[in-house]
Amino acid sequence: MNPIKFILTGGSLVGMNSRKISRLGVIPHYAKDESEMRWFDVPGFNNLHAINAWEEDGGDTIVLVAPNILSVEHTLERMDMIHGCVEKVKINLNSGVVSRHPISTRNLDFGVINPTYVGKKNKYVYATIGYPPPKLSGIVKLDVSIAEVDRRDCIVACRIFGEGCFCGEPFFMAKNNLEDEEDDGYVMLYVHNEKTGESNFLVMDATSPNLDIVANVKLPRRVPYGFHGIFVRESDLNKL
Repeated sequence: MNPIKFILTGGSLVGMNSRKISRLGVIPHYAKDESEMRWFDVPGFNNLHAINAWEEDGGDTIVLVAPNILSVEHTLERMDMIHGCVEKVKINLNSGVVSRHPISTRNLDFGVINPTYVGKKNKYVYATIGYPPPKLSGIVKLDVSIAEVDRRDCIVACRIFGEGCFCGEPFFMAKNNLEDEEDDGYVMLYVHNEKTGESNFLVMDATSPNLDIVANVKLPRRVPYGFHGIFVRESDLNKL
C-alpha cells in the first residue's frame, strides 16, 4: 500500500513487486511475540477482504475462505481490470502444503456470513457482484461446502437489483432462535437507483432460492455507496 504516492500522483493505491511471492501468515492464538509467526507461500493469491477461517483436523489444518483479487495492482486506477475470485485455501501446518479450490469464478467481494460462525466452519456466504466494476449490481449466496465435493460453481442463490441500481456491502442478521439453521435469517443492504435518485433499504430472506425481498424501505435521502456495514440489535444498544 502506498497512500502518499496515490494522493500526490494518482494511479493505483496498491503496488506490486512481481519478483516476490504472496504469502499468508499464521500465528498461534496465544503467541508471546512475532517470532511464533509462520509464513506460507501462496503464489498469485491477493486477498483484501477475508470472509472466514477455521481449524480442521484437530488444529493441524487451517481453512480460509476469501476472494483472490486478480490484477490487484490496478486498485482504484483501472477498476475494470479488477476481478475477485472467491477461493477456499487450506494450509496444512504439519507438511506446509497449501491447496486452493475456486468457489466461484464470478467477480465477487464483500462477503459476509452469519456472525455466530466467525472462526468456525460455516457453509454459507453472501457476497456482492462487482459489475460493472467498481459498482455492485447484485448479491449471491454461496454454499462453500460444494467445493469439497466437486469443482462446480458454488452459487446457490442470486438477486440482481436491476438496471441502474447498485448496492453497498451487505450484512447478515440471524434470527434469535439458537436452534435455527446457519442461513435462517436476513440479508440487509442499501440500494441506490441512479436513474431516479432514490435509495432503499432492503431486507432479504437468506434462505430463499432467489433471496426474496421481504422488506423494502424507501429512504428520504440519498445514501452513498457504503464500503463496510454492521448491524446492531436494539438489545445490544440498550447495554451501552
